[in-house]
Amino acid sequence: MLAVLAPGQGSQKPGFLTPWLTLPGAEARLRWWSTLSGVDLVHLGTAADEEEIKDTAKTQPLLVAAALLTAEQLPMYDATVVAGHSVGELAAAALAGVLTPEAAVTLAGVRGREMAAACALEPTGMSAVLGGDQDEVLGAIEAAGLYSANRNGAGQIVAAGAVAGLEKLSASPPARARVITLKVAGAFHTPYMAPAEEALGKVAAGITPGTPGKILLSNRDGAAVDHGPTMLLRLIRQVTAPVRWDLCMGTLADLGVTAVIELAPAGTLAGLAKRTLKGIEIVQVNTPEDLPAARDAIARHGTAPTHEPHPEFSVVVAGTAGTFTPLPDLTEGSQVSIGQIIGAIQTRQGPVDVTAHDGGVLTEWLANLDDPVAPGQPLARIGGQL
Repeated sequence: MLAVLAPGQGSQKPGFLTPWLTLPGAEARLRWWSTLSGVDLVHLGTAADEEEIKDTAKTQPLLVAAALLTAEQLPMYDATVVAGHSVGELAAAALAGVLTPEAAVTLAGVRGREMAAACALEPTGMSAVLGGDQDEVLGAIEAAGLYSANRNGAGQIVAAGAVAGLEKLSASPPARARVITLKVAGAFHTPYMAPAEEALGKVAAGITPGTPGKILLSNRDGAAVDHGPTMLLRLIRQVTAPVRWDLCMGTLADLGVTAVIELAPAGTLAGLAKRTLKGIEIVQVNTPEDLPAARDAIARHGTAPTHEPHPEFSVVVAGTAGTFTPLPDLTEGSQVSIGQIIGAIQTRQGPVDVTAHDGGVLTEWLANLDDPVAPGQPLARIGGQL
């Protein structure tokens, strides 16, 4: 099984899109997306210096556009799983079919501008805490009046909040941990970004999302989201919510992913995957010269499409890991309505309802009572009409 990952802010490098503009149609694509995002993506990806592309208002649409431009050169229909880190989640949602590329780039432009504006309201920042005991690190972050904004796995947790709190954490770091101040505009993924979340929500309200055509993982909890409106709501709320990339990688492991491709500008997520997901193949796509290796990985680890006639149906998938319990009186052949609860997944935190996002006939249970399930695992097939 193959997963495609879209990187987030901090992965950009000066001139990283220059080699991509040699491909037919690439520059025209970027100029169209520039109009939608409100920034000059061609300039930012080729001629802008490091200081300019650190501007949140410019970086976010640049990264989403880069991931989408890269993916257009790959046979994405063979990729099974997609996920993105922070703003990269907009690109992942487009690759899964929840958003159009145009909608993703437009939202990235709004998100970047509004988060930059929120950062200017008061002095805030972020610091990476490397190493140490996880519980002790989280306790120290809370004691300093800060928020855990990113939990990236591999011993990386990012604290965010007021500058005074960050200075306190740096002066008295957790045992066996290092605190590194990050050069960012403010406290992303914390309540300080509430004005940006509100502004993004107003624009996103005009979008009609599609149904994911791939296993799409959410930064909120690593869950596989199979409902377009739910994913769109999560994308909005992600502005103030922590990025749980550690849980996304846990889901990749649970799904049995055997290869990962990181889209341009690649490196950050590939490094985290290498340290966390042992034994998998990792391909970084930074220039067109990396495309053959990526296509080869997709051919060997992806799922080939079928062109045979097939019934039209929707598949209900697990959003979390646990033990599945189908609704006792719901049998194959029963009519199911939109939003109906068809079962539950028993987790350590309690039961999580499983609902049908499409109506029709329950044609087949794909998981049975007390079966262990992983996020993204199919549970039931609904529909079945040619």
